[in-house]
Amino acid sequence: MRKGYVLRIFIALMVLLFICAAGNLFAQEKVMKLRLSVFWPPQHPHTKLFEQWGKDVEKVTNGRVTVTVFASSTLSPPMQVYDNTVKGIVDVGTALLAYAPGRLPLSEVLQLPLGYRNGYQGSKLANAYYKKFKPKEFDDVKVLFLHGAAPGFIFTKKPVKSTDEVKGLRIRANAENAPIVKALGASPVTMPVTEAYDALSRGVVDGTLFPLEALQGFKIGEVVKTVIENYGVSYLTSQFAIMNKAKWNQLSPEDQKAIEKINDEYNDKIGRQWDALDQKAKEFAKGKGVIFLEVSKEEEAVTVEKMKPILDDYVKMAKSKGLPGDEALKFCLDYLKKNP
Repeated sequence: MRKGYVLRIFIALMVLLFICAAGNLFAQEKVMKLRLSVFWPPQHPHTKLFEQWGKDVEKVTNGRVTVTVFASSTLSPPMQVYDNTVKGIVDVGTALLAYAPGRLPLSEVLQLPLGYRNGYQGSKLANAYYKKFKPKEFDDVKVLFLHGAAPGFIFTKKPVKSTDEVKGLRIRANAENAPIVKALGASPVTMPVTEAYDALSRGVVDGTLFPLEALQGFKIGEVVKTVIENYGVSYLTSQFAIMNKAKWNQLSPEDQKAIEKINDEYNDKIGRQWDALDQKAKEFAKGKGVIFLEVSKEEEAVTVEKMKPILDDYVKMAKSKGLPGDEALKFCLDYLKKNP
């Protein structure tokens, strides 16, 4: 009788241990569902690229992580993506660095008029900069990769034959790029990019400061006549792809390593895609009669001199916050020279 009782207790304990082990295994294999916010519309190539990133994340984690992309800022307004990612309202978010004003002071170096030649170069520099400096200003999120659109040029509503003809014009610009417009003797008018087309068509502004992709992406090529290809003003519309830090820390070291690997691949992919979009935008604009004015080396050199006070102001700002702005600026300029 006693032996039977002991046997039943033993079997019950074994079943309990099996249930606990199965429960632990289930917990380990529980799927993490990530919500990714992008501001581009559903059919935009960059939205498609981030959807593919999500599929690759699912693949390299053997289904332990899945990603759902929310396009057109339906998950979060662009200006709140950084904060909402910190809070966990957004799990993964991408937006402009300028949409987190004042939060990323050292990284403002990326949006200066450094003479960017293309988006691929700019995206690779942005990633290299982050890996070199690992700025503490990003400590409240996990940075997946940085990227951006370049070159940024002046587009004018009327035909012009030199950069000097920008003097006195009203040029739409983002707040972070307004100093570029001022340095050329023009008057910056800050407004959302979504209002640029209407402002140009109605003559509210005489031109705009934009990366080439906007000629087609925002149809600006329909309402301007000249693109001044002066690399002395060329800046990067720098952007981030970030993840909620708590969610990142919940991943196993193996899954983190696998995702890090594809992040580097996607920094390269999105950089190349920026270039492809720029070429399509140029073709679109030329089809609308837009002239691309290639300025002389001498004119470009003069413009570079006009931009130097902007670079100096950045270094002063960074130093006032105890940040190595001079080192960051030198690193970026050296990188662009070595990687044309």
